[in-house]
Amino acid sequence: MMVLSLAACGGGSKSTTDTSAAADGAKSGDGGKITVAIWDNGQKPGLQQIIDDFTKATGYQVDLQVITWDQYWTLLEAGASGGDMPDVFWMHSNESQKYMENGILMDLTDKIKSSDKLEMDKFPKEIKSIYEYDGKTYAIPKDVDTIALWYNKKMFDEAGLAYPDDTWTWDDYYNAAVKLTKPDGSQFGTAMNPSNNQDGWYNIVYSMGGKVISDDMKKSGMDDPNTLKAMEYVDKLRKDAMPDATVMSETGTDVLLQSGKIAMLPQGSWMVAPFKDNEYIAENCDIAVLPKDATTGKRVSLYNGLGWVANAKTKNPEAAWKLIEWFSTKENQESRHSLVLQWLHTRAFQISGRTAQISSTFRHI
Repeated sequence: MMVLSLAACGGGSKSTTDTSAAADGAKSGDGGKITVAIWDNGQKPGLQQIIDDFTKATGYQVDLQVITWDQYWTLLEAGASGGDMPDVFWMHSNESQKYMENGILMDLTDKIKSSDKLEMDKFPKEIKSIYEYDGKTYAIPKDVDTIALWYNKKMFDEAGLAYPDDTWTWDDYYNAAVKLTKPDGSQFGTAMNPSNNQDGWYNIVYSMGGKVISDDMKKSGMDDPNTLKAMEYVDKLRKDAMPDATVMSETGTDVLLQSGKIAMLPQGSWMVAPFKDNEYIAENCDIAVLPKDATTGKRVSLYNGLGWVANAKTKNPEAAWKLIEWFSTKENQESRHSLVLQWLHTRAFQISGRTAQISSTFRHI
């Protein structure tokens, strides 16, 4: 498995919320009230329950706000420039470096060391390293996600094709995708998120032995022969078995799967809950591992993890830290994931986690 610093963890989802209302509330709290900002509306109910328990135990009032992914980083940057940010918020590996370098995040190093409620050794070291800078720790990992293959059983049955399994290569994937694509444009074999490389072409590049950046992170890997081979494959797949890029971007690949427009979709574990609750997917779809490359034999599933961070200039530093600590205990980590554990522990995600490569190449892209 390969650790990733790219757009992920729900960034491609088309879920919405009242961004204007959230933006008004996602500012540093006053007095005993703190604000929390996240971007996934699907996780709000579970987090709200944990927050309610936190308030009962500590007396701190917490305002949880959901901001759409498209607006989240714009509002955070504006808040950082204007000195008015939420007290606690999600951090993404794609953005963490600049926030740490510029002193925007609270240094949690000593607080973590003195805590008797955390088990930091249980978090993957590659994920922890994303949120470390200059010997200091600025976040506690919120989660770990990875990629599997959702496929439409009904479409496979109608085409007389065997379901994907762990023997599949990317050649098998292409051949099935072409056969599942209808000439009239009513159905396509697959889709690929154009704005999120974690569930897109990066898995193919590394599976085929290529790289996006050198191991020392000083040179592009896009001219590597294996990378070029992978990109030629992706281009062929795009031309022969995918909807138009504009359709994938504007509609969302998750919506295409939910509406029966595509037969296969590599997608992240952050979509387990919404897919689980979607009637069409629950009835017609299942999960398999990503294909492997026929030449290298590698099956690569990139993984990533968000982090809980605090505003370095929060007016309520003690409350902000206590909430992050509360979120990060074993009990509350398990509670937050209880609704999706059944799907997360399917064979597809277990095999993805067991057989893919581990690398820290993408720590600071």
